Amino acid sequence: MESCGNISPSSVVSINGFRERPGARLGYNFTGMAPVSKTTALLLAQAALSLPRSELRWEFLTLAAAIALAAAAVAAFTLFFFRRKSRDLTLVYFGLFASLYAVRMLSARPSFRALFDQRPLFWNYVDWVITSTIVLPGALFLYQVVSEQVRKFLRWLLVLQTAFATGGILAAALGVRLEKLFFANNVLVLSTFAALLVFLAASRRRTGLFTGLSHEIRILLAGFLVWLLFIVHANLLGLKLLAGHNVEFLGFMVFVASLGYVTAYRAYGNEQRLLEINKELEIARQIQGSTLPKSVPALAGVEIAARYLPMAAVAGDFYDFLQVDDRHLGVLVADVTGHGVPAALIASMLKVAFAAQERHAHDPARVLAELNRSLCGKFDAHFVTAAYLFADLEKNLLRYSAAGHPPLMLASRGSVREIERNGLMLGMFPEAEYSSLEIALAPGDRCLLYTDGVFEATNAAQQEFGRPRCREMLEAGSDLPAAAFASALLDRIARFSGHGSARAREDDMTLLVLDFRP
Repeated sequence: MESCGNISPSSVVSINGFRERPGARLGYNFTGMAPVSKTTALLLAQAALSLPRSELRWEFLTLAAAIALAAAAVAAFTLFFFRRKSRDLTLVYFGLFASLYAVRMLSARPSFRALFDQRPLFWNYVDWVITSTIVLPGALFLYQVVSEQVRKFLRWLLVLQTAFATGGILAAALGVRLEKLFFANNVLVLSTFAALLVFLAASRRRTGLFTGLSHEIRILLAGFLVWLLFIVHANLLGLKLLAGHNVEFLGFMVFVASLGYVTAYRAYGNEQRLLEINKELEIARQIQGSTLPKSVPALAGVEIAARYLPMAAVAGDFYDFLQVDDRHLGVLVADVTGHGVPAALIASMLKVAFAAQERHAHDPARVLAELNRSLCGKFDAHFVTAAYLFADLEKNLLRYSAAGHPPLMLASRGSVREIERNGLMLGMFPEAEYSSLEIALAPGDRCLLYTDGVFEATNAAQQEFGRPRCREMLEAGSDLPAAAFASALLDRIARFSGHGSARAREDDMTLLVLDFRP
């Protein structure tokens, strides 16, 4: 490049990218930098504009390439922040890598420097800071897409480069000559490349590293090899074995294009996987909905209301009925630990097991024992709590048993009591035994069966709704029909916890209200 005015840059080649930096006054530290005068800035601008036409074309080409890289970085950041469902860190690392390279390209151009009142030494330090840190986002990007074998190498590279960048920036601030620092950087880069080649060669012999490469890795390797050819050309220029312009940045743009393709490919792939998962969850929700009763039984002498509010598309709560005849009814409510598809699958297993208990519907203890034997050995990380209530409307009796479940609430004659007849949770202990309790019914009695999501709902202050508030609702709402009471209770919980606003439920909620009328 020809000398322009008082700017006398010397071309310096780096594996990290195209760089031109003046060689004067490299011994100054940060405190030695001062803004140039307006006159000097004007002279710099005139010098930039007085370039020969061929150099001016080259200037515009380089500026256009830097702006294109900056635009790619902005696009990556935008894609990351606005596609919240498929956030991929490769977008961030790609954006940082491209933006740093673009800034370094711009800071090397006389026309760009002329826009600011800064001495050439300032741009040298900008160049050094970027050179010291640009490897980090590039290595982090690669870390997201390569195999675990290569990740081991990249972890060591990240540690080494972080230490070098920190030490290099501190050394520059303390006045170490930039020429020495750039030389140290070149040694580090060449050493890293040599170590990488040795590592890849050894890994290929030992594990066949390059067999079965993914589509993403092939694209990255192709872009990197193109960039490597431009790097060789740049080094030949530096050794004065060739003449012409340093066009390493063109190779880098090819490499950035491959990075951009891989980033977009991964983002699109993640989006497609999310769409497929959402479709599968919708199918699972429909299937689970089919396992729940379509309606509540209609029996003379009892009014039933059921409410089921899953936390997500599918849930682990479950309820069902065993209607023996028009005077005898069994009611089951259960809660599988965990959420989502695994809990929903176990709830489906519970549905099948419960449907086979009609012969023992009158015996709650035996029903739970049979359910426990059916579920034991089917899963390891989950268990089920359940409560079973059998209503004998001929004898005005309730029989009740539970397995690790919250107590039944019975509102009778203006008072509310909690009835707890608990055995061990289902699905863990094959020989677990259960007992049942008989309760005499009176006209106007109301039973509330529920899962723990009802009283464990919390507000913004992390206070639980609690069973006392449920009791208060039962005492105050005795004149409400069963369906109206169920809706009023859920509305009260929603107001308390803020579920009607931006706050999501912390757990599934299921409740059954049974009103026994004359």
